[in-house]
Amino acid sequence: MKNNDTLDQIVNLYHRRQMPLSRRGWLRAAGLGLGSIGLTSLLGEVGLNQSLAQTSGNPLAPKPPHYAPRAKRVIFLFMHGGPSSMDTFDPKERLVRDHGKPLPFKRPLAFDKSDPGPLMKSPWQFRPGGKSGIPVSDLFPHVRECVDDLCIIRSMVGEGVDHGAALLQTFTGSSTFVRPSMGSWVVYGLGTENQNLPGYITIKPALSHGGAKNWSSAFLPGAFQGTSIGNAGLKVEDIKGEPIEYLLNKHLTPDAQRFELEMLRNINRRHEALRQNDPQLEARIQAFELAFRMQTESPDVFKIDQETEATKKLYGLDDPLTADFGWQCLLARRLAEQNVRFIQCTHSYKWDQHDQLFNGHTRNAREVDKPIAGLLKDLKARGLLKDTLVIWAGEFGRTPVSQGGDGRDHNPYGYTIWMAGGGVKPGFIYGATDEVGYHAVEDRMHIHDFHATVLHLLGMDHERLTYRFSGRDFRLTDVAGVVAEKIINV
Repeated sequence: MKNNDTLDQIVNLYHRRQMPLSRRGWLRAAGLGLGSIGLTSLLGEVGLNQSLAQTSGNPLAPKPPHYAPRAKRVIFLFMHGGPSSMDTFDPKERLVRDHGKPLPFKRPLAFDKSDPGPLMKSPWQFRPGGKSGIPVSDLFPHVRECVDDLCIIRSMVGEGVDHGAALLQTFTGSSTFVRPSMGSWVVYGLGTENQNLPGYITIKPALSHGGAKNWSSAFLPGAFQGTSIGNAGLKVEDIKGEPIEYLLNKHLTPDAQRFELEMLRNINRRHEALRQNDPQLEARIQAFELAFRMQTESPDVFKIDQETEATKKLYGLDDPLTADFGWQCLLARRLAEQNVRFIQCTHSYKWDQHDQLFNGHTRNAREVDKPIAGLLKDLKARGLLKDTLVIWAGEFGRTPVSQGGDGRDHNPYGYTIWMAGGGVKPGFIYGATDEVGYHAVEDRMHIHDFHATVLHLLGMDHERLTYRFSGRDFRLTDVAGVVAEKIINV
């Protein structure tokens, strides 16, 4: 008896008994080992039902941009906790001159309600780097070597004074509502070139301050959500064996899995016909398809040990202090080579120095400085930097006044991020904060402007990238956002 004949008998039996065909029961029975993967992918490929392909198409197929892109992909290096701008990439002479004096203006809304301390100079020296001579703190001597590739934005502005709101706004554009993440919008707008890997991967993301909301697709179809590789609470050694949870089935052969998957898919197709194109059901079908195909391609991507010893050393894998973030950065490069559209690495949750700024920032920078420089140098050497947009950012900066003796409070009113590659001007400084580094005063770049600019570099008009939900059109930049034309390399 053919498989489909057997399946038809089962389905007819359920219908004669007037019992609903339970997808959950069949998912349990199938035992594919893939159910909890937050991945989705192709429709209309590898034997998928032709009618479904015509109805829903392939959500992750590459889509034409609105205009010629400068960047094909993004690597976002996120420094969770909020690094201090005046201690990293925005030196302030007045803090040196007026160290110990009170803040010369009324303090804006702050996270800590207690009285602020006096102005506090940076405990690190700034030295010029490269041909551009852009000053970079001694916290980042390796990144300083790459400063001629950086576009340093010293005028970022957000609205959240607490981590949760600031993270959500950084990643989704909203500090108060659940919205699709930037990576989800990018994959929704452009699709992805590699159909055997997720379009959006986040490596060791933070589970705090919004957790999965920071990489979710929210009301966008599930095909565009981020796929997490471990989380911030795991060591790299805990992730290497099974980077994507439940991806590999250790009990069934590929042929057996394919048989079960086809059987499950046929059942879901019948159920879908009754439900009239249930988007959640479609997303689950897609998840199983991509997860099955990933079993052949993804294991090789994660084999960092295949890299040369020189490459491992470049990223700091030979040093226990830098090995964790170095592994993330090297994996990001390997994923970029495989044309994954949006990749995120997270250094979490370490940059929140309300006290012990010197000790905390010193250790934090040592953990990421060499891996970041290694990533930039490696991308450049392989010809990938020109069309890969690398972003370095926290959720906000820190205040120029002291807290807890030698710490700094949160500051979303003027802070620094940088970009490299992907069409931005190299060796360039954009914007400025006031004399003490509290407020952005020149070429202010609100987070909406940041998102609009990133989308522009990827070839998308942020005003045209919309999705209709609950009776209105939504976009990453809400009703705001201006592209920072000055940073675009012509």
